Amino acid sequence: MPDERLSVSVVGASGYVGGELLRLLLAHPGVTLRQITSERHAGRFAHQVHPHLRGQTTLRFTNRAALEPCDVLFLAMPHGETQAAIAHYATLAPRLIDLSADFRLRDPARYAAAYGQPHAAPGWLDRFVYGLPEINRAALSETAYASGVGCNATATILALWALVQGGLIDRAQPVIVDLKVGSSEAGNTPTAASHHPARSGVVRPFQLTGHRHEAEVRQAFASGGELDVRLAVTSVEMVRGVSAAVHVSLPPGLADRDLWSCYRAAWKDAPFVRVVHERDGLHRHPEPRLLAGTNYADVGWEYDPASGRAVLLCAIDNLGKGAAGSAVQCLNLMCGFEESTALSFGGLYP
Repeated sequence: MPDERLSVSVVGASGYVGGELLRLLLAHPGVTLRQITSERHAGRFAHQVHPHLRGQTTLRFTNRAALEPCDVLFLAMPHGETQAAIAHYATLAPRLIDLSADFRLRDPARYAAAYGQPHAAPGWLDRFVYGLPEINRAALSETAYASGVGCNATATILALWALVQGGLIDRAQPVIVDLKVGSSEAGNTPTAASHHPARSGVVRPFQLTGHRHEAEVRQAFASGGELDVRLAVTSVEMVRGVSAAVHVSLPPGLADRDLWSCYRAAWKDAPFVRVVHERDGLHRHPEPRLLAGTNYADVGWEYDPASGRAVLLCAIDNLGKGAAGSAVQCLNLMCGFEESTALSFGGLYP
């Protein structure tokens, strides 16, 4: 661990992800939170926007023009804004961690296909390491620039990873991913779709084909060849959380111990991935509600040996493991802190 506290600042700290990031950084013993920005809330105290931070900090939001140099700069702005000024932000800190989608994809053509417009700083794309520590731990420990992760992509990648690494996934077959997501995934700006009377109680499919996060998942598995991943996302009655059910065909006749072997091999050194696979009981499968406020990802499966059909499962908190938690985990790896620093909260029940 570094001998002195590192100074960190957060650009775009007024959203839900920003609030989660501030909560984690304020509890981190190795950093001092120096500045937080919001163009809309400049001058206001952090707790006036994030009431759960009352008594935790006296920081006020500033505007971006007032930013001063620091050791690590977190960029939590809406997608598209970081890339427009990345060269400037790089002059303010030697290490950058971007939580938007701007630097998740390494290929400019894939970015343009996924986001519908050319990247504004394509020369920067290959400087960033995709910020999911569970698959990029070594690279993150050596980089100065980490990208954000898509919450739906994170749940999908972690659901699939063990069996892809174990060679049990047939890449010639499409992988169908059913994602149930909470309302905080839409951010804190109200819309017609997020208005409470229209949102409460729904099971509303909102993007069943062509989801942008498919590109992240395909990139994560590209070293073994193309993986045809197809995401379908449905809004449900939940504030925080993503529940991924990945439908695949495995070789018939496998025993449960064969799948256990893959999961143990994949996750034996991953402090935030828990295998949840019980024979019975109310909580025998991963459940997002149990993960609210945590950086954990719970993974599991159901498998029918007669048909070879399997459903691979992953649950996460979209604001935690799907965003701010992974960003702080990246900070720990990049700066020499123990990987789980400030991330040990285990959740609440009931």
